[in-house]
Formats: sequence, C-alpha cells, structure tokens
Amino acid sequence: AVKDKRGRCELAEGGTLLLDEVSELPIDLQAKLLRVIQERVVEPVGSEQRIEIDVRLLAASNVDLKKRVAEGSFREDLYYRLNVIPVHVPPLRNRTGDIPLLAKRFLSRFVPDATVEMSPQLISCLQGYSWPGNIRELKNTIRRAVLLAKGDIIQTDDLAPEIRANQVSNPNATNQ
Repeated sequence: AVKDKRGRCELAEGGTLLLDEVSELPIDLQAKLLRVIQERVVEPVGSEQRIEIDVRLLAASNVDLKKRVAEGSFREDLYYRLNVIPVHVPPLRNRTGDIPLLAKRFLSRFVPDATVEMSPQLISCLQGYSWPGNIRELKNTIRRAVLLAKGDIIQTDDLAPEIRANQVSNPNATNQ
C-alpha cells in the first residue's frame, strides 16, 4: 500500500457504525468482529499497531439471528454481544399507515423543490401492495414514478405494472 487508509471502525470513531446484514458475515469474520466489540480495539491490515475505538454498533439483519445460531452459521457469543437492545421492525406490508409518510419523504428527496405531488389513488395503490422488497422497493418505486410522471401529479399509471397488478386486499389502506 502506498498510504494508510482508515477502516470503517476508525471512520466511525465517536459515532455509530451500522453492520447491515450482519447475519451474512462468514464465521471467521464473526470471530474478528467479536474481538473488536470485546476489546474495543482494531488492528489495521499490515500494521503492528492496535488502535482503540469508541463506536456504537447497530446490527441489522432480515433473518432471525437466534435461528442462525441454532443452525451453527452465526456465533452464539457474538449474538449475545449484539443483542443488547433488540428492535424488531415489522415489514412494510404490516405498516401500511407508514407508506404515505415514507412515500412523501422519498418524493421530497427526488424532487426537492416540491413541484410534484402524488394522487390519492396512487397512495391507495401503494398501500394495497405487499412490498416484498420493503422500504427499499418503495423508495425505488417512488424514484421510478418521478422519472416516468407525465405531469405535476404522479398517478397510478406511473407505477410499475407489477405494483398496479399485484395489489393485495388491504383493510388498512386509506385514501389520503
């Protein structure tokens, strides 16, 4: 290496490090992560120096880590180190009331000057869809709708055909 490059733990110093999809870490890396959590020290590759770190860890997974522990693909000691304050976030299909707020937030990101709105029918259609891809799918759906919209109001016709066609019966869906 021509120069030193700080790792993620060093870059997060004094802040928060998100370990997204922690369940996918190979067992050998899980052991290294456990050591970092326990000792609060990292040793950069090729270095003989240990660097103390002060980071808050957030670990996210879309699978049940306890089940992975039982299967032997996730270290039990790491599970208990990470499982300090578990937060279960239900899938978007179970939180249809959040969809209008999330969709409006994504819309404001993609159209910062607020010149585009969403029709009530569009919101209802979004609330009626099952969202297998969760919030990431909703975000991309709004991005696509903004790009395909023919006017200042996004309509259901601006949605992907599979979203219009695969709506589920949703008693919580509301016209807003």
